Amino acid sequence: MYRFLLSRQWVILTLVAVLLIPTMIRLGFWQMHRYEERTARNDLVARALDAAPVPAQSLTAPGKKITTRERYRTVTAEGHFDTDREVVVRRRTDSDDNIGYHVLTPFVLNDGKVLLVNRGWIPSDGPSQTAFPEVPAPPRGEITVTGRLMPDETTEASGIKDLEGLPDRQIMLINSEQQAERLDAPVLGGYVVLIEPEPKGDTPERIGRPGNEDAALNFAYAVQWWLFAAAVPVGWWFLVRREKRDREAAEDGEPARPEPAAV
Repeated sequence: MYRFLLSRQWVILTLVAVLLIPTMIRLGFWQMHRYEERTARNDLVARALDAAPVPAQSLTAPGKKITTRERYRTVTAEGHFDTDREVVVRRRTDSDDNIGYHVLTPFVLNDGKVLLVNRGWIPSDGPSQTAFPEVPAPPRGEITVTGRLMPDETTEASGIKDLEGLPDRQIMLINSEQQAERLDAPVLGGYVVLIEPEPKGDTPERIGRPGNEDAALNFAYAVQWWLFAAAVPVGWWFLVRREKRDREAAEDGEPARPEPAAV
């Protein structure tokens, strides 16, 4: 009664089931790997955000690359803002996905080095994308700033194209090497997202803390794929049993063949 498994239809169905099982198992392990990666990143970010503030120059220097462990560390620096050489970063969004700019202001340290400070988001000024927007001024004079340390932005990491021929004082990426050339000054590697002092009138709009990645979703997907893998042979056997019963029922209900006529 199981000879039907050798039919073309059932051979194809069985081969598909055999291929699906390892594929789903591998997808489950891939999702579990993503879960472990995201969990590790969440732990790393949480530790960086909870760490005590340290002087910026203890973690970065001109030409230095900011590592994954240094990213989001809270740093402090003493000096003054140089608004005359301030620029804006194009095509940046706020928490509601409105398009505008990030304000990037050089912060000149007491030893003459420069720390790039992202002071936050401002909206675009109407349809014009060429004029330098109105930017609220930061505090004047010698102050202490506190911010989250971030690595230089690159096209490879961000997907943002570094366009040429932009309007004056507008850039696409925050990159300390590029800004060192523009400012003709020693610029500390990376940049900081400003935390304190808070802006007057809530503008520029401060950039919020990074949130946790949804690692639990990857864990759920992994379990889901493995359940699918387990369900494939169960479903295949269910179909086989049903086919067998249908064939048996068809044979049992088949009318008797008539006796041959006597000569």
